Amino acid sequence: MPIQNIAVFCASAEGARPVYREQAEAFGLALAVHRIGLIYGGARVGLMRAVADAALEAGGHVVGVIPEVLVDLEVAHDGLSELHVTSTMHTRKALMGERADAFVILPGGYGTFEELFEVLAWQTLKLHAKPILLLNTAGFYTPMLAFLDHCVAEGVLKPHNRSILLVADTVEDALRQLDIHA
Repeated sequence: MPIQNIAVFCASAEGARPVYREQAEAFGLALAVHRIGLIYGGARVGLMRAVADAALEAGGHVVGVIPEVLVDLEVAHDGLSELHVTSTMHTRKALMGERADAFVILPGGYGTFEELFEVLAWQTLKLHAKPILLLNTAGFYTPMLAFLDHCVAEGVLKPHNRSILLVADTVEDALRQLDIHA
């Protein structure tokens, strides 16, 4: 089945390197160009804003899913195609997971890591079979990938579960691996 919507998990901060924002913008633009909907955390800050604004500026459909607590902190993006406000972070992730056909992870911190590992755990439990791809911008996730390989070597992560996680260094490679064509 072709991918129609991609959930993107990423930082609510800009990051220390301009390339993080640049690649987030390039990915948002690519989604819009390929008429693939973006589902993301609904914030108007950091890399989340970069990916959403790039998709919106190119005419893309952007769905934000944000918990009430973050709306109350005034970080909700007010220019989206759709904004869904949830009661908790758990319901946020569940809604994003339901609506997405694939997951792409850009640079981020604890929240992004938690989202990544949750969708990986869901897949190992056969709760979904959707592609999960790390966009390894400028090698951001290389140390984490080495740690996952260490977990395999130590016998606590099965090799077939490690192989679930797709890795791309560029937006073009991400689109290729997700079988998204012009």
